[in-house]
Amino acid sequence: MFKRHSILTFALALIFFPSSVIAKDKVVECVMQLYINADANLTLAGIRERCNLDNVSEKEIEIAKLSITPESVTALGVISKRIIKERQTEFDPYVITPYKINYVLPLTTTNTINKEAYSSYDGYEDNLEDVEAKFQLSFKVPLNYNSMLIEGDGLYFGFTIQAWWQVYAENISKPFRETNYQPEIFYLAPLNWHPFGGNTGFTVGIEHQSNGRAQNLSRSWNRVYANFLYEKDNFALSFRPWVRLSEDAKEFELDPKGDDNPDIEDFLGSSELMLVYQWDNLEFSVSGRRNLSTNKGSAEFGFTFPLWGKLRGYATAFSGYGESLIDYDHRQTRFGLGIALNNVL
Repeated sequence: MFKRHSILTFALALIFFPSSVIAKDKVVECVMQLYINADANLTLAGIRERCNLDNVSEKEIEIAKLSITPESVTALGVISKRIIKERQTEFDPYVITPYKINYVLPLTTTNTINKEAYSSYDGYEDNLEDVEAKFQLSFKVPLNYNSMLIEGDGLYFGFTIQAWWQVYAENISKPFRETNYQPEIFYLAPLNWHPFGGNTGFTVGIEHQSNGRAQNLSRSWNRVYANFLYEKDNFALSFRPWVRLSEDAKEFELDPKGDDNPDIEDFLGSSELMLVYQWDNLEFSVSGRRNLSTNKGSAEFGFTFPLWGKLRGYATAFSGYGESLIDYDHRQTRFGLGIALNNVL
């Protein structure tokens, strides 16, 4: 019998090791659909009939079955495991696929709130509290059903929103101090390169980030980026360099069409490195940005742990520049504690 677990290993072989087995779009798509939807007692003959594999020999299918064992499935890294889980439901209209980590931090504290950015609003900056709430919502939507250029690739639209809420500021009606919006389109694909027994992949994309404000409080930029991904077992690495798309300089101080923050790269740099490690039911992440010319940047540490049900505890620490767009040139150290709906991976 060709049980469902065997169907999964066969599908994984086709997606992640196309050079060693039958790398055919129709096989990948059909076998994955059978894994998701078919009866667990589906036979090999049933797979042949449903997927019309008349040109695929018995020996080739047996090689595909045997070349990827249950042990090698568990050896797939955390990135691959997440992608496989997501692709089972990403076209379900009632499922929203997370992109980045989604969280609510009822309590975040900073050693120095950014009052200078709000100095043009008389009296407002003096009532800002060092303690506030923060949340992030992030999702992605697949834009292609079948592989485009590389077996197992995908094109996605992503959207992330972050908000900093002065919920403890009684004297200024508890406003949202800052909100950042980040839409992007990116292409994700695996690489047939396995250094140190791990797996690799890459993404390329273009994104816009803005705080949706006007005049003195307006901050925004556009950039194109590449992202190299590496995984081995429970460890993942991401190295993401980017290039900012240039904007025209302001012709006058409140010019709405001019560049709101021409020196943003001096503080946020031109690349980001992230490391993630999962241990049992805990996840640790650390990321950093740096501009080597100005020696400015930031570092952030995250830690998630189980609470109850799908909810996870989330603790984070940040130090440096650019915790938000309005704070891109403001150095601070922040700590936050709250609840996450998903891990980084």
